[in-house]
Amino acid sequence: MIKVKIYHKDYCPYCKAAFKQLNKLNWQYEAVEVSDDASLFNEMVTLSGRKTVPQIFINDAHIGGFDDFQNYLTQLSNLKRQA
Repeated sequence: MIKVKIYHKDYCPYCKAAFKQLNKLNWQYEAVEVSDDASLFNEMVTLSGRKTVPQIFINDAHIGGFDDFQNYLTQLSNLKRQA
């Protein structure tokens, strides 16, 4: 089973797009809202090295932001086609 954790802000359009994609894939995820929580925001920065949202982790590996997630899904799709 895939474990997904996404750090996000409620007003972020890229976060909303990432959620839409995750829901389309029917993947379960843990959403961590960092808008008003400095501690969680700092946790995200420490884990990812980035201050932008979303920051997406799959199976505890940092994937990156929305564009990185799209690239990850493309690579995953290509691997499935080759198998």
